[in-house]
Formats: sequence, C-alpha cells, structure tokens
Amino acid sequence: MKQESHITIQGPMLLLTALVLTAGNFVAVLDTTIANVSVAHIAGALGASNSQGTWVITSYAVAEAITVPLTGWLAKRFGTIRVFRYALVAFGICSALCGLAHSLGFLIGARVLQGFAGGSLMPLSLTLLLRIFPKEKAAMANGLWATTTLMAPVLGPLLGGWICDEYSWPWIFYINVPIAIVCGFALYIIFGHHKEETQKHPIDKVGLLLMIIWVSALQIMMDEGKDKDWFASSYIITLAIIAAIGFAAFMIWELTQKKDPIVDLTVFRHRGFSASVLTLSLGFGTYFGINVLTPLWLQTNMEYTSTWSGRTTAWTGLSALLISFLVTILSTRIDGRKLVFCGVLWMGLVTFFRSFLNTDVDYWTIVLPLLIMGLGTPFFMIPISAQAMTSVNPDEMESAAGLMNFLRTIAGAFATSLVNTVWENQTNYKHEQLSVLLDPNGTYFRELINSGMDTEVARGIIDQLTTSQSVMLATNDIMLYSSVAFAIAAFAIWLGPNTRKRQTKNQ
Repeated sequence: MKQESHITIQGPMLLLTALVLTAGNFVAVLDTTIANVSVAHIAGALGASNSQGTWVITSYAVAEAITVPLTGWLAKRFGTIRVFRYALVAFGICSALCGLAHSLGFLIGARVLQGFAGGSLMPLSLTLLLRIFPKEKAAMANGLWATTTLMAPVLGPLLGGWICDEYSWPWIFYINVPIAIVCGFALYIIFGHHKEETQKHPIDKVGLLLMIIWVSALQIMMDEGKDKDWFASSYIITLAIIAAIGFAAFMIWELTQKKDPIVDLTVFRHRGFSASVLTLSLGFGTYFGINVLTPLWLQTNMEYTSTWSGRTTAWTGLSALLISFLVTILSTRIDGRKLVFCGVLWMGLVTFFRSFLNTDVDYWTIVLPLLIMGLGTPFFMIPISAQAMTSVNPDEMESAAGLMNFLRTIAGAFATSLVNTVWENQTNYKHEQLSVLLDPNGTYFRELINSGMDTEVARGIIDQLTTSQSVMLATNDIMLYSSVAFAIAAFAIWLGPNTRKRQTKNQ
C-alpha cells in the first residue's frame, strides 16, 4: 500500500490549518459530553424520563463508534481531505437537526446521524495533522490533537450547563453550525487544489453489518438493563446473546478476511499499539464515566444548577490546559510510557481520595481534587496517541487511528452505561441498609411528630435524608472502583516497548 504524501504548508498557513483541523476534532469530541448536564433539561422539554434522556448521550457515542473504523476505507476510497471536509459539513447540518427536534425519538435519530458524521473527524484530524507537520514536529501535532481531545470532554458540561440555564437546550447543538461552515470553507480554500490518490476498494459489508449488530445490542443492553432488572428480563438476555454471538462472528470474520476488512485487526501485532489502546480504553473509559457521574451527583444530590455543575467540573480542564504545552515538550524527550504511567496513576490516586467525600462538603472541597486531577490528564492523553501511532507502519496510520478512536469511543459509551447502572443499584442498596440503621428505634421520627409535624411530612424528611446519604455513599463507591481501574490502566502501558527507540531510528 502506498504511503500518503506529505502536504507542504509553512508559516502562518500551517498554524491556520492546524487550528481548523483541531476545531473539527474539538466539536466532534465536545458533543460526547455537552449533553451530560443537559439531560434533565432535554428530558423535561421533550416529555421523557432522565433515564430515557441518557440515550441522547449514548446514541451519539454508538453511532460515532460504528463510523470510526470506516475511516480508513473512506479515506482510501474518496481521499482524506475530501472525507474530512464533507464530514464536517454534514456534522453541522445534523447539529441543526438536533436543535430542531421536538420529540425524543427525532432527537435520538438526529444524534445518530450526527455521530455518523462526527466519527471520521477525530481520526482524520490526527492523520492530516501528522501529514502537514514536518516529521521532526510530529510530537507537536500529536500534542495539539490530544489537547483538544482532552479539553473538549471537560468543557462540554461547562458550556452545556451555561447554555441550558441562560438560553435553551437546542443551542448546545446550534453552536456547532457556524464552526462547521467556517472550517469547511477554510478547508476548501486551503486544500482546494491538492490532488489525492484514491483506491477503489470494496467495502466489507458483512463486517460492517456484524459490527453494527454487536455494538448496538451491547449498548442497548447496558442502557435498558437497569430499568428491566437485568437478566431477570428475557429482553436483556436476548440482547446479551445477540451481542456475544455478533462479537464472536465479527472477530472470526475480520481475522479471516484477507482483503479490505472493515477493521484492520492486524495492527494489534504491534505490541506498542496493543498496550497503548488497552491503556487508553481503560483509562479514558474510567475518566469519561466519572465525568458523566460528577455533574449528575452535583445536580441530584448537592442541589447545583447545570451552570454551577459545569463550572465545577471545568476546573479539571483549566489545570490540564496550563501544563499541556509542557507535557508536549516532555513527550519528545522522555519515554512516553513513563509519562502515561505517572499521569494515569496520579488520576487514580486523586479519584481514590474523592471516595471519602460527604454531603457536607463545600464548593472548594469538591473543586480541589478536580483541579489536582487535571494536572495528570495531559500526561495520559498527550503521549498515549503518540505511543500508539508511532508503533505502527506509516501505511497503517489511518486504520490504526480509526481503531484507536473506535475503542476509545466504545469505552466511553460502555463506561457511561456501566457507571449509571452501578450508581443506581448501589444507591438502592445503600438506601435499604440505611433505612434500618438511620432511625432503628423511631426516636427521630417521634421527635418530629412531637414537634407538631405531620406524619407523612416526617416520613418524607427521613426518607430524603436517607436518600441523600445513599447517593453520596454510592458515589464514593464508584470513585473507589474507578481508582482501581486507573491503577490497572497505568500498569498496562508497560506491556508495550519503548517507542522512543523506533522514533530515533526513523528520523
């Protein structure tokens, strides 16, 4: 397979092109979390429950995950630049449709289309950045891409909360439209005369169909499981069987498909790539899951508004932004495994300390761990993409980037459903325990009655107190489990080799 030629762009135009490409990546990743703090607003406006509202998040993630592995085939068939430009424009159109939705079904359908459009933006933005930057500045290209990938999920809740409280929820989607139009036009001007070689490869229809089946079945099972009592429901059992058989058939088909597989699993023969994506999947999934949980906890248990929950979680992004440039420089001089290990382990330690909070915590007690955690995220997100991409051959980069982003997206979607399920189950379990322990002799209840309070009101106060403590304890449990997952992810990076040696040989 012929390697794509380097695109020569210099001076201010190089900076402008990099900004346009990273902006495309930014809006695609932003929309994975901008709806996190907006679920209650959207569900209320469209007459749905909060549980049903989470489909707004997961439908986008699943559609995006299905599209990402197609990136390599699309780029070879139609050209990297053309696919990126059209995907960006389509993303803007689908964002407008999301804002115009007047029912939950229409919104979920529009989010699926938006996810299909956004799936190619992430891997192709990285591919194009690596093609326009000189080889000696590849680390800078990876750093720019990783910084936007890191910042967007954190800024999503902040921006989404502010828009919902100050304006209305459709504007969380409308803001993508001008960015898509401006960046799409800029790409046409910059690359309008650039010719790309294309190859007419047939699409792996069977592989694509099998992937859609198992990914969709798995995600629906995760979303619906908590409402249908999991495997007590024949519906959930059926979905689990479909997901398991679909995944097994998908793996067998792709491993035996010698020509043009939908997912090029042969890149896993590179130990550095395998170790990197394992660490990325575990680490990002955990990071994404607790980022979804934090604003939910703040709004349901700590009486924060959408705006204030967004402002609280944004501190992670602020501290991360301050040291991102430093980490980009360090990643060119230090073994990336060391940076990733320290960053992920740091995130795990901070998450462990977050498992000891209580309902009396003030704003800054919540903010401080989030601020400190942000210092570790660039050490994780910036070197990890370089570790993965420098482990594969040049002609495998597009397929590797697509597969890496596919696993990252699936991990985030899976973690969202898993965290919500465990959080709800733990809350119910803790509530049952505390109902017996909180006022075993009825002393507190009698005091409320003797003070002149109505019986139902007194019971309501005790139940509210029990629920508040149950949610807090369940949240702490999630943080504890997440700290263990971070620790596993940190040590997984050592399964790969030192890619600095390979980079030195290639230069």
